[in-house]
Amino acid sequence: MEQTVTFDLDLIQRYNKAGPRYTSYPTAVEFNENFTAESYQQQVDLSNQRGGPLSLYFHLPFCDTVCFYCACNKIITKNRQHAVPYLKNLHKEIALQAALFDSKRIVEQLHWGGGTPTFINHQQMRELMAVTRQHFTLADDDNGEFSIEIDPREADEKTIALLREIGFNRISLGVQDFNPVVQKAVNRIQSETETLAVVDAARANNFRSISLDLIYGLPHQTPRSFSQTLDKVIHSANPDRLSIFNYAHMPERFKAQRQMNKDELPTPEVKLEILHQSIDQLTGAGYVYIGMDHFAKPDDELAVAQHNGKLYRNFQGYSTRSDCDLIGLGVTSIGRIADSYSQNQRTLDDYANSLKHNELAIYQGINLNADDKIRRAVITQLICHFTLDIRTIEEELNINFATYFADAYPQLDQFSRDGLIRYDTNEIKVLASGQLLIRNICMALDFYSQQKAKHLFSSVI
Repeated sequence: MEQTVTFDLDLIQRYNKAGPRYTSYPTAVEFNENFTAESYQQQVDLSNQRGGPLSLYFHLPFCDTVCFYCACNKIITKNRQHAVPYLKNLHKEIALQAALFDSKRIVEQLHWGGGTPTFINHQQMRELMAVTRQHFTLADDDNGEFSIEIDPREADEKTIALLREIGFNRISLGVQDFNPVVQKAVNRIQSETETLAVVDAARANNFRSISLDLIYGLPHQTPRSFSQTLDKVIHSANPDRLSIFNYAHMPERFKAQRQMNKDELPTPEVKLEILHQSIDQLTGAGYVYIGMDHFAKPDDELAVAQHNGKLYRNFQGYSTRSDCDLIGLGVTSIGRIADSYSQNQRTLDDYANSLKHNELAIYQGINLNADDKIRRAVITQLICHFTLDIRTIEEELNINFATYFADAYPQLDQFSRDGLIRYDTNEIKVLASGQLLIRNICMALDFYSQQKAKHLFSSVI
């Protein structure tokens, strides 16, 4: 893809409102408790009829300490024994889920997220992967995409070697910021030395992809300080991928964020300056802007998939595997099976109680209707590729685009006047000034977004 993203401060300030991140459509706020374990099993039957590969997501929720910025579903504890009953239940859930799916279907994608997946010990890691292989058929190392999120404070060379041994070939490291003042303010003290040691170990053990996560908008960050962190990341870590997330300060929803001093957060203007500088710095270093918060080297699979029109988006962000149904495993985990999304129980007690009774841990979800599937296809295409071939979509979905999306055209006209998009009867093309505002463009085509209160979503920039 062309390296075209540009930064128009006036447009960004005018359009910088709250909106979904579109890791699914409909988004998780549309899930409801009318979707039950029986609903899920019906969707599994449909999934088996369609066939195709599978993806597994494991949620390991435990963290040793709290990072004040974090909005993830996590459980803070220093007692490692809390993982024992949880893993027992997770093993049971793996067996229950696997029994529902055609055993000939291959798992091409697997991800451990959290929380801190490496909170569990080495033997527990071995056992979890062994139980997974006992019940599911995993692709070989050349064809499988098996990834894990790493907190460098919870891993060393032996851990990384073990993870490669049991099958992981991709690694994602949380960094956030190397500046010690910022780290102290967010309660995440993490030295460059321990971070780079994990990166070096991953390379030594032939991990295929190394990704680093940063956050802008944290206390005490300035354009200069964040640029210094980026410089160290680019030249010392040299990751294949980078995610630079916009910190969303929502203390009314996430209690840990109340531990930070709001007055120490950068102003919206400074945040935009940090973002602008980061884009220039990364693209200048040769990274491709994939979209949203993601950057990748030109030869990385994400960049290649986008170039070939095969990029996809799911709950872990951008993905190269659009044809995989996703099975969510663990507390709060979200899956996508056939024409549905589902989420597991949200507390450890409820999760354990379901499995105690040999029941799936489904808490809520949604069956997609015909309109949902049409809008999902359109939004996914735009958010992944910044372009929509209207004629192809009309043929694939059996619709007249202008008629079906008639309500969106006033907003599309405004986007066009503002230089965010160019469109005609054949194509919608997101222009350079519109790429950072892709969430706004997608919201114009979203049946639900106009009805939702702003506090449910973070700002688009």
